[in-house]
Amino acid sequence: MEGASSGGAGPGGAASDGGVPREEARGARRTQGQNAGPELREELRKVKDDYNMATGAISSLQRQLEIQESQLRRTTSEKEMLQKKLREQENQLQAMSSKFCSLTEEQKHAEIMVTIEKENCSLRQVVTEQESKLAEQNKLISELQGTVSQLQAEVLTSRHLLHEQQRAQEAIQSQAETLQHRELQTRVALECITSRFERYRSKIIQATFSTAGSKAPQAEVTDEELLEAMQKIINERMEFHQMLKQKGVRVPSLHSIDTSTSSPTSAKGRRKSPARQHLLTPEKQP
Repeated sequence: MEGASSGGAGPGGAASDGGVPREEARGARRTQGQNAGPELREELRKVKDDYNMATGAISSLQRQLEIQESQLRRTTSEKEMLQKKLREQENQLQAMSSKFCSLTEEQKHAEIMVTIEKENCSLRQVVTEQESKLAEQNKLISELQGTVSQLQAEVLTSRHLLHEQQRAQEAIQSQAETLQHRELQTRVALECITSRFERYRSKIIQATFSTAGSKAPQAEVTDEELLEAMQKIINERMEFHQMLKQKGVRVPSLHSIDTSTSSPTSAKGRRKSPARQHLLTPEKQP
């Protein structure tokens, strides 16, 4: 029992010393994953805010576009009405000219010509006014068409930006899911390693305090207490080995005893010498 416990003491101490850095490294990676999570969530919230602002801007641009298109239709309708009035007045002028041309009376011809001239002047003035209004309407139509083109370009740009923001949001969500998956894997691995470490430590404590003359711990054993108990067992074995050598008893070296007891093939089918039996059971010395 004592040989088995002393043979496994060396690897146990190394495992406990090496497990702490690995445990700290995994804890650091888990902390890094947890710190990256809030940053990604904050970036995701900003992308969502930008997405909402872009959606509102697109809606506003679409409403402006509808208003401009309505104004353009109204202006076009007014232009058509003015052109129709102008054609009607021209037709009336032609009809009146034809009517008065058919008159043969010279006395009425002068009066008619004066009247025609007055009407012609009035019609020319009306035509001039209508042409001026038509030019203004054409200018307004051109401006509205330019505004409509600009608004359409802005809508296309906003849609492109919205598409890019959606792609960025999907990429961030995918990265966040990957980090969450890695964090979960790290936690599972950490729990598994912690469980194995606790089982291994429990076996070391059981082997250390199950030797004859050792008192079972009444409370939780710290690492320092466990090392002290193992060192005490090793020191007792060395003292007992030295005492046997001083008495002239032929005993093998402690290194060869540890090697033979730690090898499962050498322990089978081989009897222990009396000196080795004494070394393995120091509590039965006289």
